[in-house]
Parts: sequence; C-alpha cells; structure tokens
Amino acid sequence: MRRWIIIGVILTVIVPTVGVGAWTWAALKFAYSSGDRAGYVQKISNKGWLCKTWEGELAMSTVPGTAPQVFAFSVRDESVANQIRMTSGQRVRITYEQHRGLPTSCFGETEYFVTGVQAVGP
Repeated sequence: MRRWIIIGVILTVIVPTVGVGAWTWAALKFAYSSGDRAGYVQKISNKGWLCKTWEGELAMSTVPGTAPQVFAFSVRDESVANQIRMTSGQRVRITYEQHRGLPTSCFGETEYFVTGVQAVGP
C-alpha cells in the first residue's frame, strides 16, 4: 500500500513539475524568431510584484506625420535595460528574440525579449 502512495505522489507531483520545468527551460533557451526593429523608445519601466522585469514600448514610424506602430517588448538583462534608458529620446535599433510558449508572465509580459540596443542616426 505504501508503495502505491509513493508512486501516486511521483506521478501527480514530481512528473508534472519536471515537465513544466523542462518546457520553461526549452522555451527560454530556444528562440522562435529573432530580428531588429528601429524607432523611439517611448516607455521603459520596471514592473512586477514578485518577478520584476523591464517592460517597454518602441514607437516605429515609416513615414513622418503618420501614426507610429507600437512594439511592446520585455528586457530580462539589467545592463540592456540601462542602455535603453541611456538612449532615451534618440532613435535606436533594438535586437530581440521571440520566445513563444512561456508558461507564466514572470519572465516578461511579452514574448519579445530585447537582447541589445544601439543608437542610430536621425
């Protein structure tokens, strides 16, 4: 009887926990897509109660005078967040990776994670 209780605990607690952990690791390790976007950072803030992440918005405009498209992104690296804050008000090019399927928003509110930033000309 005791053996069946141990097997039941393993099947109902340990196996799902390991499975979710493996899924989270794979979703963070492998990028679904990656690329660059250029524009003006219009917002960057440190958000969250328990899991603090940097969340921002990049305003991208194709033609002057048109309404910009807004690209929402998350930043997990503190040094990258500081670089974004230092280039505030300048046109920047951000490099990002898309990580789909993360099981929680604790890693970031979006699936787009900025990995680099560079100030570019006007």
